[in-house]
Amino acid sequence: MNEHRQLVSIARFCGKCDCGCPELFLDHAAAPERRVVITDDFGQCIAMSMTQLDDLVADVKAGRLDALVGTP
Repeated sequence: MNEHRQLVSIARFCGKCDCGCPELFLDHAAAPERRVVITDDFGQCIAMSMTQLDDLVADVKAGRLDALVGTP
């Protein structure tokens, strides 16, 4: 990742190993539209705004993604 980032870990989406699990970070030094960073276990990452993360969380809470993970 970019050495200028000031990433603060918020959540790790496995936590049962040390294999580079997907992780959610906040980058307080980033532009607002890139402040939320999600990494995968292959070293790739995406960046989004807090508003986009809020929309994603709302969709998850409303059950809009349940079909993707097999939740009835």
